[in-house]
Amino acid sequence: MHIPLPKELNSVKTMLSTVGMSRIVDDLELKLNRAAEVATPKAKELFLQAITDMTFDDIKGIYEGPEDSATKYFQEKMSPSLSREMDPIVENSLSKVGAIKTYDNVMGKYQALPFVPDVKANLTDHVVKKGMDGIFYYLAKEEAAIRNNPLKQTTNLLKKVFGAK
Repeated sequence: MHIPLPKELNSVKTMLSTVGMSRIVDDLELKLNRAAEVATPKAKELFLQAITDMTFDDIKGIYEGPEDSATKYFQEKMSPSLSREMDPIVENSLSKVGAIKTYDNVMGKYQALPFVPDVKANLTDHVVKKGMDGIFYYLAKEEAAIRNNPLKQTTNLLKKVFGAK
């Protein structure tokens, strides 16, 4: 999943593109995606913890629930802790991959243009939110595939949880 620039930077992208500087904005977008890639592996630990913490009622709700009930369960259980865990990793990786420096460069060029409105974006919050959206998006797709395709139900546990009712 691709993380776009924050909406707040759409006008910056448009203005810089009109003066032939779209490459630096594209570079910033690439670096935002690299920063997210560094942080997403942290989710694996949190998924395992959420599974460990499941109750019988949770499992029953997932089994009897809609096609995305497992995804909604994980989203509810994990979002606060996942955000807390990803935040410092993303902040650090934004700096490491050069996104902060590129953002400052983009904003400097943008602010040098005449008559442009003031624009600010919180890159860390944006990357964390979009990274989490991506994790849960792909989880929902995989959950639907498991529920709908018996060949994807490769373990006895998956067959019990997602198999025909």
